Amino acid sequence: MSPSSVHPSLHTRLCSTFGVRFPVIQTAMGWVATPELVAGTANAGGMGFLACATLRPEEADRAIARTQELTDRPFGVNFLMEQPGAADIVDSIVRRKVRAASYSRSPNKKFIERFKAAGILCVPTVGAPRHAVKAVELGADVIVCQGGEGGGHTGSYPTSLLLPQVVDAVDVPVAAAGGYYDGRGLVAALAFGADGIAMGTRFLLTQESPVPRATLERYFEADVPDIQITTEVDGLPQRVIRNEFVERLESGSAIARLARALQSGLAYRKMSGAGIFELLRSATSMRQNEKLSRTQMLMAANAPIFIKRAMVEGHPADGVLPSGQVAGVIGDLPTCQELVARIVEEAESRLAALTKEGGALASAG
Repeated sequence: MSPSSVHPSLHTRLCSTFGVRFPVIQTAMGWVATPELVAGTANAGGMGFLACATLRPEEADRAIARTQELTDRPFGVNFLMEQPGAADIVDSIVRRKVRAASYSRSPNKKFIERFKAAGILCVPTVGAPRHAVKAVELGADVIVCQGGEGGGHTGSYPTSLLLPQVVDAVDVPVAAAGGYYDGRGLVAALAFGADGIAMGTRFLLTQESPVPRATLERYFEADVPDIQITTEVDGLPQRVIRNEFVERLESGSAIARLARALQSGLAYRKMSGAGIFELLRSATSMRQNEKLSRTQMLMAANAPIFIKRAMVEGHPADGVLPSGQVAGVIGDLPTCQELVARIVEEAESRLAALTKEGGALASAG
């Protein structure tokens, strides 16, 4: 498929801004968006984001370098601006000249200024129109607008209501997230005024995904009603596949919740390599910027530890399975190349049908 053969409606501001062929973003899912998945997306013509929120700075640097070995096309890096070692990850992003940086929680003005000075695109994820406006004021170049259908941390705003409000509120390109998995969804997002779509769960279910087969099977088995929101993972609303582990979390006592949070905090400290004072600074910053309760702050380390059990260690009944509702309608495992090509072909077919139907109505009139 040559660039000249692509329907002109599919070459959007998102494509021009990132320097990619197609307006399709692969989001940075923790433990899932590895160099292989990101490079697979980039080589297919989309924009992939590398997940570094669960990595130590030296691991993040190696992951960026590995991605650059696998692709010469643009990609981005996602991290939490309050995580231990965040400044070092910023250094790696700038030094290695990554195309974009994505973030959602607690935007750090100094980090954003560094990115802007280095020509690195800033791509925050938002869940409310006012957050989009604030993000652009801080320097956002592209907005990912995630509705409540999306996986992981999410809100209650349906994408169909959130998206047009965000598009109307800002002048930068907007990518729609939450409920997208095919070419029809891409056309629908464009009709709402978006410049493309961002997908997590759909890319999680590809051949380049590192997720163990036993865990993938739980995604394929899930129906839409099985994918629900819980606050018991880390105190914040998170959309997950309901499983045995989530049921245990929701039936546990306050004492059990505290014990799990302390255990997770110790495990996270070991995983991140951070000292106790660095973790306390990170937690305090998160609490101040996101207005978290003390309980939520204590539970913050739960998510990466619980998700790792399912996504890395392959124990889907004993960990958390973050998922968008689209997992309930997905039943195949294509390569990134096959997935992106199929989305573009479906979108072109739908656009052609709309044009034909519109022409027929005009002639009849």
